[in-house]
Order: sequence, then structure tokens, then C-alpha cells
Amino acid sequence: MPPAVRALRGATTVDADTAVQVTERMQELLAAVLERNGLVHDDVISILFTATEDVVSMFPATAARGIGLGDVPLICARELSVVGATPLCLRVMLHVATQRQRSELHHVYLHGARGLRDDLPE
Repeated sequence: MPPAVRALRGATTVDADTAVQVTERMQELLAAVLERNGLVHDDVISILFTATEDVVSMFPATAARGIGLGDVPLICARELSVVGATPLCLRVMLHVATQRQRSELHHVYLHGARGLRDDLPE
């Protein structure tokens, strides 16, 4: 059976808007998404990054390039500014090629973003 294209979601937060913290947290998130889903670099088709308006120190995609994902199409966008939204939040949507069914995929939410999707299994 050929692999299907699936989307994986994840989010994390930073304690402060610094390039070091954005890099560390984004690399941690990407590594966790790949590991939890048994994926490798060649499985990744593209990644969409968003950041809340209070994150301006760097592009989150730069952190992905730092762990070898520079040849993957990456794009950054601004998260909607919604009253009560989680501040200092970074989100990702990875498009991947996988044999897994949608129900077998594990989305990853770390740090202050854990409560964003409490309906998902760990």
C-alpha cells in the first residue's frame, strides 16, 4: 500500500521571546512530533509554522533549518489574534507521507500549549 499524505499538528510556548528560546522549543517540538510518529526526514513533505503576535525575535522555520530540515518547504505565518488565546505560542502543521492511518497519528502539545488540545490522547 503506498503511503498517504497526512497532516500532524503540534504546539509549544516560550517563556520569553528570544531567538534562543524559540529555537530550543521549536526544535524540541519538531523532534517530538517526528519521534512519536516514527517519522524520518524524508517522510516530511512540508511544514507550516505560525506564531502569536508576541513572538517576533525570529522566524520559527529557522529553527527547523538548524536540525537539517532546510530542504523541506517551510513557511511561517501569523496566528490569529484572539482574545484569551495562549500567549507566546508557536504552532506547526507537518504534511508527511506515512503508512499510518489518521487514528494512529500522535499530535504533540508541549509546555504552555498542552491545554490547547486536551481532547487528544497522549
